[in-house]
Amino acid sequence: MTSEDRDRELTGLERRIDRAANRLLRGQPAHGWRAFAIECAVFVLKQAWACVFGALLLVVIVAARLWWPDGAAIARNDALTVAAVLIQIGMLAFKLESGRELWVVVLFHVSGTAMELFKTDVGSWSYDAEGVLRIGAVPLFSGFMYAAVGSYMVRVYRLHELRFSRYPKVWLTTLLVILIYANFFTHHYIFDLRWILLAAVAVLWLPTVMRFRVWRRVLRLPQLLVFAGVALFIWIAENIATWAGAWAYPYQEGGWQFVGPEKLVSWFLLMILSVVMVTWVYPPRAPEPARDPQGPVPDAAR
Repeated sequence: MTSEDRDRELTGLERRIDRAANRLLRGQPAHGWRAFAIECAVFVLKQAWACVFGALLLVVIVAARLWWPDGAAIARNDALTVAAVLIQIGMLAFKLESGRELWVVVLFHVSGTAMELFKTDVGSWSYDAEGVLRIGAVPLFSGFMYAAVGSYMVRVYRLHELRFSRYPKVWLTTLLVILIYANFFTHHYIFDLRWILLAAVAVLWLPTVMRFRVWRRVLRLPQLLVFAGVALFIWIAENIATWAGAWAYPYQEGGWQFVGPEKLVSWFLLMILSVVMVTWVYPPRAPEPARDPQGPVPDAAR
């Protein structure tokens, strides 16, 4: 991918930030501890930029837990919904998301809300019964928590120029996520297929290697390892959000308790759903050998 091609994939604001960052970093050493530290810093900053929707929403949830006054004119859940809407509007207004990416975010929002309606009805978890901006027992801000995951997925694809070796056929992955989504509902009534579905994920993606650009360097990681890492961070965010009272599992109703690691499987499977949705907008691309050398990429290539 040429720099012109990459520029076209970035939003206007991201393009300006990218050019300013490259001007700042141009001339930095390509080897040694300093080069390594720069690559690490760029990776962390790109990840933070990709997480901006979810991070802002989590900050709002924690702030509401700490400082929202009892007896306020507007219920806390309604305030969270208004804040989530404003964050989404800001993402578009400041060109942090493109129009076609919004379709993935909206689809994830709708599918997440449908799951919330079902899960709260069967008692898997619950929300405070307050506010008017809700559907049944589900406050509308809950859908934005799913949308935040979709937002991260589409943004990280662009920011790291993701490329994949031996990526499975999209029709196969689509069929699998349909089964994954259905199992979140049907396991309450019939056999839980999550371990079979987890095995299917391993079979499909085990050969896949993801290549992503930090700054000068292109790194390679097994796709399944990347999936596990993303699921881990979502689980950490879940612990923060439940501590902040965004929702509660039955065992937390008497007071907050740590969300156990068994939830990692659920988040792993749900994250697969978001990954496949992103491939409907950004079809997986194979590596480009000329742009993917073993060592550092010369500055001139940028």
